[in-house]
Parts: sequence; structure tokens; C-alpha cells
Amino acid sequence: MRVRELGRFIRDQRGSARLSLRKLSKLAGISNPYLSQIERGLRRPSAEILQAIAKALRISAETLYVKAGILEERPDTVDISVAIRKDDTLSAKQKQILLDMYQSFHGDVAQPKRGKVRKVAAAKRSTASKTKRSTSRPASRSSSTRKAPARKGQGRSRRTA
Repeated sequence: MRVRELGRFIRDQRGSARLSLRKLSKLAGISNPYLSQIERGLRRPSAEILQAIAKALRISAETLYVKAGILEERPDTVDISVAIRKDDTLSAKQKQILLDMYQSFHGDVAQPKRGKVRKVAAAKRSTASKTKRSTSRPASRSSSTRKAPARKGQGRSRRTA
């Protein structure tokens, strides 16, 4: 039954990407009828075909492999906080900064202190303004050193009748 689930998943992803069946088959480099059969659960595609479909849909090939039963789903049992705390190559300050940043993205129990965030943001602004000043273009030449643009017909002698 995994083939039907895979087909439904591909069809849903295609719909989310707003691609027609023909457009996806063209992007994946497979025939329109073959893609249709995959989506209806009538054909079991190879890993290469799944990879081409994943690339065309801009999703991970691993996701399709799991849906097809080629790979087993990996349980996410890694605790990032524990891994950061156990890393001996980081200083205590670096560990705290990483934990604060990680928690700010995931909304864990401890929120980062706003004062520290503001200081970092202020530091970034001052660095950005210094960078803007130092990378600005050189002052333009004075008008006396500029060449006047050539005019059409200038330099030719005029005939008078």
C-alpha cells in the first residue's frame, strides 16, 4: 500500500507547487503517462525516478524514499541542548550564546534576554553603518576634469552655400 501513499503524496506536493502533471513530468524528465501511473499508485518508481521527481518538486529525495519504503524514517532523538552542553571545544560563553539562540528559534522554556538581543542588534547597526561609510563610492570628479560628451556633428566643417 506504500505505492498509493507515495502517489498521493507526490500529487499533493505537485498541487502545492502549482505544477500541472505535464509540467512536472517535463521537469523530472519522465513521461506524462508514467507520472500519472505513479500518482495513481499503479507503478512503483525506482530511486532514480524518485530523485528526479524530488528535484523537480524541490523537496528532499529522502522524503520520497521514506514514503516509497526504500528508506526507514529516522527518529529525531538528538537533543541539541545536550549536544551543545557536552561540546568541549566551546567556551561557557559560546555555549550560552548558542543555547539562547537555539531557544529563541524554538520557543523553549527559557527565552533569551531582550537586553542582550538589543545590544547585539545595536552592535550590528553600528557595524553596518561603518561598513556603508567605508565602502561608499569615491567622490565624483570635479567638473573641470570631466570630458564633455561628444555631440553629433561636432568637429565636422560646415559647408556654407
